[in-house]
Amino acid sequence: MIHQPDRRKFLSTLSLAGASVTLAGSTFAYIQNKVNKPAILGGPKAHPDQFPAWPVSGKREENGLAEILQSKKWGRLNGNTVAEFENKYKEMTGAKHCLGVSSGTSALYTSLGVLDIGPGDEVIIPVYTFIATYNVVVLNYALPRFVDIDLESFQIDASKIEGSINRNTKLILPVHIGGSPADMDAIMEVSGKHHIPVLEDACQAHLAEWKGKKVGTIGFAGAFSFQSSKNLNSGEGGAIITNDEMFAKDAFNFHNQSRGNDDENSTYSSTRGTNLRMTEFQGSLLVSQMSRLEDQADLRSKNAQYLSGLLSEIPGIYPAKLYPGVTKSSYHLYMFRYDKNEFAEMPRSRFLEALSAEGVPCSGGYGMMNKENYVQNLAKNRHYLNLYGKETMQEWLESSSCPQNDQLCEQAVWFGQSMLLGTKKDMDQIAEAIFKIRTHAGDLVKS
Repeated sequence: MIHQPDRRKFLSTLSLAGASVTLAGSTFAYIQNKVNKPAILGGPKAHPDQFPAWPVSGKREENGLAEILQSKKWGRLNGNTVAEFENKYKEMTGAKHCLGVSSGTSALYTSLGVLDIGPGDEVIIPVYTFIATYNVVVLNYALPRFVDIDLESFQIDASKIEGSINRNTKLILPVHIGGSPADMDAIMEVSGKHHIPVLEDACQAHLAEWKGKKVGTIGFAGAFSFQSSKNLNSGEGGAIITNDEMFAKDAFNFHNQSRGNDDENSTYSSTRGTNLRMTEFQGSLLVSQMSRLEDQADLRSKNAQYLSGLLSEIPGIYPAKLYPGVTKSSYHLYMFRYDKNEFAEMPRSRFLEALSAEGVPCSGGYGMMNKENYVQNLAKNRHYLNLYGKETMQEWLESSSCPQNDQLCEQAVWFGQSMLLGTKKDMDQIAEAIFKIRTHAGDLVKS
C-alpha cells in the first residue's frame, strides 16, 4: 500500500519567510511571497544535515571477517561460507539454485558462457543500462542489439523488443534499472512466441518483485551484483539464481575453470571456463549484510513512495513510473525526469548544481551509450569486421538510434539508495529544495 504524504503538513514547511503556498489542482502554486532563495544564491540549505552513510556495518561484519581470517580457509574451495550465503540467498529469493561469483559482470558473463553465446549471435539489451550489460555481450564477440526505453519508466520498452529479433537472436537480456522491474509479462510473452530465453539483469534489483515473484526467477536465470554501491554489498561480488538444475550445474562448472566440482582431480566439462569464484570474505560480508536487507528495503520503499507523492505535485518533476505488475521495487536508485520547460528553461546541469547546493546529492544518470565512442568504435573493431563484415557493422550502427533514450538522458535525475534510508523529514527537505529551485528558476537562469 502506497503511503500518501501529509501535504498540508508538507506545505506548511514551505511557508518560509512569510511565504504562502497552496495546492492548485494537482500542482504547487505560491500565492504571495516567495520562499527563501536557493542556497546557490545565498539562501539556507533545504537539507543542512547528512544523509545516511553507506555501507552500514557493525560487529556482525567484524566478527564474521575475523572468523574467516583465523580459519585460514579464505576461498570457496576449502571453506563453507560462500555455500552458506548461496543457501540463504536462494531461500530469500525463492529460487532453487544460487551460485556466488566474483561480480555482477561475472554473473552475466557466466550465464552467457553457459548459453554458449558467441560469434554470429545477437543479444537484445536496453540502451539505458550500465556498460557491463553491453560488455559481456561484446566479450563473447556477439552483437548487442539496443532497444529503446520507455520514457516514463526508464525501463526497456518491451513493445519494441520483437522488432529487433531476427534469426540470429539468441537471448533477451532485460535490465531492472534502478531496482524497479521491467515489464516482465510483455517480455516473457515475446520470449515464448519466439522461443528465445530471457536472462534477467537484476544487478540493481535485490528483493524486487513482479506479481509477487522475486526478479531473477521469472526468466530462466537472474544475475545480481554486490558491488559497493548496491543494496546488498560485499565491495565486489555477484550471484546467479535459477530454477534450472542443469543450468546451475553448468554455471558452477564454467565459473570454476570448467571443473565439475570442488575436487582438484575432477574432470573438465564443456569446452570453455574461467575462474570467477567468490571468496569466503565476500560470502561472510553478504551473510552479515543480509540480516539487514529486508528492513532496509522496506524503509527505502516507504520513503520512495512518500517522496513520489510530494514530487508529483511539482510541475516539471516526473517520478519514474512503476508498471502495474510491480509489487515491490528495491529502489537502488530513486529516478525522476526533470522538464526544464517548467523551470524557466533552466538547463538540467544548472538544476543539478542548485540541488546539490541545497545539500541534496544527485546525478544525471546514464548517458547515451549507443552514441559513446567506446560503443560506436565496435563497428571498426577488426575482429567484428572479420566476423560480421563492414556492411553488417554499418547496419548495426544505423539501427542503434534510440530517440526516447536521447530525451531521457537529457532529463533524468538520480538519487542514490542510501538517501532513502533517511527520515520522513529528509524526504520533505528534498521536495522543499526542488520547490525552492522551481520558484526561483528565473533567477537561477540569469545568475
